[in-house]
Amino acid sequence: MTEAAPLAHTQHPTDAPREQPTLGHHVAQHRPGDGAAAPPAPPTGPGAVLTGLVRTARPKQWVKNTLVAAAPAAAGRLFSWPILTELALLFALFSACAAAVYLINDARDADADRAHPTKRHRPVAAGQVPVPVAYAVGGVLAVLAPAAAAWLTSPLVAALLTGYLVMQLAYCVSLKHVLVVDLAVVTTGFLMRAMVGGLALGIPLSRWFLITTGFGALFMVSAKRYSEAVQLAGTKGATRALLTEYTTGYLRFVWQLAAGVAVLGYCLWALEEGGVPHTSVLPWRQLSVVAFILAVLRYAVFADRGTAGEPEEVVLGDRALALIGAAWLTMYALAVANW
Repeated sequence: MTEAAPLAHTQHPTDAPREQPTLGHHVAQHRPGDGAAAPPAPPTGPGAVLTGLVRTARPKQWVKNTLVAAAPAAAGRLFSWPILTELALLFALFSACAAAVYLINDARDADADRAHPTKRHRPVAAGQVPVPVAYAVGGVLAVLAPAAAAWLTSPLVAALLTGYLVMQLAYCVSLKHVLVVDLAVVTTGFLMRAMVGGLALGIPLSRWFLITTGFGALFMVSAKRYSEAVQLAGTKGATRALLTEYTTGYLRFVWQLAAGVAVLGYCLWALEEGGVPHTSVLPWRQLSVVAFILAVLRYAVFADRGTAGEPEEVVLGDRALALIGAAWLTMYALAVANW
């Protein structure tokens, strides 16, 4: 505007309209070649499709599948090569199931994702991975993973993986639009990961393990939903349509309730000796309660601020929380080993 004004004054010294400089500036900004660049075409070829399939499978999310080691770790049966080999297989099978769900979900939502400012860059929405290819690869993985589980592990593991796939696909189609049920489905997915190691290795799953794991997962899931709702408050639209039906007050109530029940379940486990007195140097089970509660309180800081995103990003992204978690793991391991 300041560059066009002198030119307009020179041509019309007496009666140039005040709007003319603005018009001159507008024209100057739309010269040939100055338009917005078109988005780059997606890469093509077999290599590009393979890269897009890997991206769509979301490898960063596979860190959640390390929960398959939760039950063996809780039982003190983690450090032997046969068990570690079995857990590596379970991790791969659960990752294949998760990849199948992501591929089918992105293929189904391709049209909607193309209208989203961020999701339009996903490989399927951007055209890097054709929709039929995403459906085909996702379907193959969804069939092969339970079949491999039945052959290499046990029918119980295959049934759990099949149930996980059915539940997650139903979530993608309709359950993610149902209040409360969406929270229950995501939480159950975490719980299934934690249970599968025990089922595969024949380890009994205690009620305290299930309560603490289930409500701990609900705490993190509802904290993430609460953070999304806080960040989207006052804006038009939402990445999750269901967030417009939840209130921040309700989601806050859910994550606070879940945190309380998880802490209570863990405390009851730590204080229940089962009639066998400890012979370790220190009462590590009881002492681990302090670290567990500190970890929950530290995580709640991010939930309260509305910055609790993906659980693995919160844990790994905060040094204090990571240190508290390491201290808890150390004390828990000492308690299990009765050292």
